[in-house]
Amino acid sequence: MLDAQEREGAVTFPARIQPRASKDEIAGEIGGALKVRLRAPAVEDRANEALVEFLAQLLKTPRSAVRILSGERSRTKRVEIRGCYPAADSRAVGS
Repeated sequence: MLDAQEREGAVTFPARIQPRASKDEIAGEIGGALKVRLRAPAVEDRANEALVEFLAQLLKTPRSAVRILSGERSRTKRVEIRGCYPAADSRAVGS
C-alpha cells in the first residue's frame, strides 16, 4: 500500500524512479512507494524534471504544484503535490 500523507492541501508520497525506461509510466507500488518508470536518464537533473512534468500532466495540475521534497540524487524520492486531495474527500469529486 502506498505510504501517502495529506497535510495542508498537499499530498506527499515516496516514489521509486527507474530512469532510462522504454516509456514514461506508473509501474505500480514497491515497498510503500509509487514506482515510476521514466525515459529520461539520471544525469543533470533530467530524470527529476521528467518526473515533475510526468506527474503534472498525469494529474492535470500545474508543474509548480509538483515538488520533489527529498532524494534529488537518489532513486527513492519524496514527492509533494499541492492542491490534490484524497479520493474519498468531497473536494476531489467536485461537491
